Amino acid sequence: MEKRKKELSAAVLLQKLQSYCAYQERCLQEVNTKFFDLGINDPDLQDQIIESLVENNFLNEERFAIAFAGGKFRVKQWGKIRIFQELKSKHISEKNINLALKEIDATAYQATFNRLFEQKQQDYEDTRQGKAQFANFLLRKGFEPTLIWNKIRLDEDS
Repeated sequence: MEKRKKELSAAVLLQKLQSYCAYQERCLQEVNTKFFDLGINDPDLQDQIIESLVENNFLNEERFAIAFAGGKFRVKQWGKIRIFQELKSKHISEKNINLALKEIDATAYQATFNRLFEQKQQDYEDTRQGKAQFANFLLRKGFEPTLIWNKIRLDEDS
């Protein structure tokens, strides 16, 4: 027997989505996913609610991009390339992505990279293959290839 979702009124739906957006920063893609989860298929109602969320500043993609970039950098120690790709996958505009990446402090970025480099370097062998695996780890974290290889070469010379 199939469960049917209870029809929600527009006011109740708006209140639910306001709470959803107020809990943490959200992007349009996440809100659209929430519509799907709630079983709302009416495009006119979705547009009306999204417009209300934007007007009342519950939904702001620029603010989302800045919060997302800062959080992923501080907590998960992601590099700018990984952050860019993740935001792009969430359909955030390049303008907002670039603005968010500019918010990351350059000295903190370099310090995080250096700290991660020093912590993880000992986990890999000091061979050509080990260095390649180490570089791939840092690439997956989203750091720039030139930054990685310059540091590896500098470390070799010391």
